[in-house]
Amino acid sequence: MDDAGFMRRALKLAARGAGNTSPNPMVGALVTSGGEEFGAGFHERAGAAHAEDIALRAAGENAKGATLYVSLEPCAHHGRTPPCTEAIATSGVARVVVAIEDPNPEVSGRGIAALRQAGIEVEVGVEAAAARELNRAYLHQRTSGRPFVTLKMAQALNGTIAGSSGAREQLTGAAAAKFVRSLRYEHDAVMVGVNTIVVDDPALTVRPHKRRHVPYVRIVVDSAGRIPPVSAILSSQSKAQTIVATTDRMPASVRDRLANRRIEVLVCATGADGRVDISNLLDRLGRRHMLSVLCEGGPVLAAALLRARSVQRLCWLSAPRAIAGPESVAVLSGAGGALDLRLRVASCKRLGDDLLVTASPE
Repeated sequence: MDDAGFMRRALKLAARGAGNTSPNPMVGALVTSGGEEFGAGFHERAGAAHAEDIALRAAGENAKGATLYVSLEPCAHHGRTPPCTEAIATSGVARVVVAIEDPNPEVSGRGIAALRQAGIEVEVGVEAAAARELNRAYLHQRTSGRPFVTLKMAQALNGTIAGSSGAREQLTGAAAAKFVRSLRYEHDAVMVGVNTIVVDDPALTVRPHKRRHVPYVRIVVDSAGRIPPVSAILSSQSKAQTIVATTDRMPASVRDRLANRRIEVLVCATGADGRVDISNLLDRLGRRHMLSVLCEGGPVLAAALLRARSVQRLCWLSAPRAIAGPESVAVLSGAGGALDLRLRVASCKRLGDDLLVTASPE
């Protein structure tokens, strides 16, 4: 197997940490010699052993003169664990193949430099595109200061979501629902607008068997304190944390009621439309080292995110239905002027009877 093949194996190992490593990246490592694998590991959760250390321990004496494949630049600083570069240097590894550099200011080339100074041959860039895709959320947050935002919306084929305001419509089928659950697993938080809570009253929880280590967060964007006190999202705090993002328009009585129920109220700047300033909200979530947010609507919040150029990936579901009428609700709505956003389509596939288009803004 060549370098690319071994690195693909390291990337598959890294992906086993999905949903559990935040605010750390997913990392996989592999120790090989003479085409044979002697040690493998992946980072399971923040604070746990790093992939490189696990792989080297498994390899033992076989690490001497071997090649270490690692999907992200090894760290050279003391955090909750010792520097990986020290473990690599003392292991006797002769060569390290790194997929991509780590943009974290505490690493950012220092790990590679430390290995070279220790006399270890280092090659960078093998399977780089796949490595960037795997850790897209981590890389985005470390370079922009904001979480990576995925916008998921479901619509009828003619671009509507309901026949009238306040109506509930189950547009997509079981395969789409399974896909949305998988999206929730891989993101740090799910975010909705308050209208979604008022109309649908979702709990927005995930099944705990895949999310073992990272607290799951639900964010409700509620500019004026309209969230109903009996909402499901407010009564299941043992399953997930809830944050209500608001403005100073929220009445003090509502804030106090939420605080009494251990619901965090995050007062954000007010945008020109009188609603929560999306950029300010994302800045504040980024400062908490939140890597990724899945927005599940509704149409006003979705449009606000797109107008603010704050979406990195769109997952757009279309059901084989047409819904029209004088009060039908469009998939994107709200004040703020015209929206004309060009997209780069990554994939288009069927989920049961529904169509899923995955794209990113150009």
